[in-house]
Amino acid sequence: MLDVAAVLEARGRVMEVARQTPLDYSYTFSERTGAEIHLKLENLQRTGSFKIRGATNRIAFLDDDERAAGVVTASAGNHAQGVALAAERAGVDAKIVMPEYAPVSKVEATRAYGAEVVLHGVNYDTAQERAHEIERAEGRTYIHAFDDERVMAGQGTIGLEIIDADPDADTVVVPVGGGGLIAGMATALKADDPETRVIGVQAEGASAMAESLQKGSRVEHETVDTIADGIAVGKPGSHTFEIVRKRVDEIVTVSDAAIARTLVDLLERSKTLVEGAGAIALAAVVEEAFDYEDDEVVVPALCGGNIDLNVLRNVITRGLVEDGRYLKIRTTLKDRPGALEALVEILADARANIYGIKHERTSLDIGVGSTDVELDLETRGHEHVARLLAELEANGYEVEVLV
Repeated sequence: MLDVAAVLEARGRVMEVARQTPLDYSYTFSERTGAEIHLKLENLQRTGSFKIRGATNRIAFLDDDERAAGVVTASAGNHAQGVALAAERAGVDAKIVMPEYAPVSKVEATRAYGAEVVLHGVNYDTAQERAHEIERAEGRTYIHAFDDERVMAGQGTIGLEIIDADPDADTVVVPVGGGGLIAGMATALKADDPETRVIGVQAEGASAMAESLQKGSRVEHETVDTIADGIAVGKPGSHTFEIVRKRVDEIVTVSDAAIARTLVDLLERSKTLVEGAGAIALAAVVEEAFDYEDDEVVVPALCGGNIDLNVLRNVITRGLVEDGRYLKIRTTLKDRPGALEALVEILADARANIYGIKHERTSLDIGVGSTDVELDLETRGHEHVARLLAELEANGYEVEVLV
């Protein structure tokens, strides 16, 4: 089983390629939670995530024949970029299989780091099958995203950095997909101080590790559904599961709504851009998914910042809805002069800002002489939304809330 010596040995190799990321005290989230929140900003890592650490350490162990044959892996994004850069820095040829749906930005970034990208299949599983076919046909070494002790050791160097920067940390909160990151970090943190709590966090729609711990054996989900695509893993690794079971104190889950809210809060209040998996550790703290004391030193790991811009737009909208700051409604008006003006006056008096208006007169669902109106509104919180809807209802409007 992975030990701290392997993590300590990995540090020198990892830092030849990766950078040491900051540990930043957050006044905003400390005030909000009552704890002392220090954010581990791994979203500022090279390639935008922690994956470069494990990939660098694993590739360093290739022998001459393996280096000559090259490496292969499958990934939808972060692991692909980490392997690509680590291989390029080591002078090793890399072939990365990515699903056909993978965001163009991540595909192009992987190519820019020097890897050959093969687009195959509709999801990660089919991409992985193709990667293993290439492994067998070309004699390449497969670099697993998480279930490899040398990969885990590389990821565990984040734990060493936390120890160095804040030796008084009481609790470290870590995103969990397949378990490689938390297995490595827990190994480092518990070896330094067994009293340091290590809390893992999964999305409710991808909670195989949490359920596996409850059952006592690995659980597999055929499908996963979460905006935190970086940790959307259907089954934990066999090696990672054993380490997590022995060294991690607790695994909790949070909703996609909580992830979206936290992502928006980080962007707006802390000027920090993360992906869904990067926000989930802090979301667990804000949502009090586990118990902690006032003034407890809590370190959430913001593990990645590679978010597709289309996804970011949708997540920001979702986060604003969850905060009561965006409202989309539909109502029916008489198709006559002044009807829209009357509606707009009510919205203006209620201090709702109109982003957009859409008219629909041809729908078969409305009567002749009527028009459907959809409005995108900026609102000021859930109480404001409730007052606005009540005011519209009091004035005779039948309103359907769309988001």
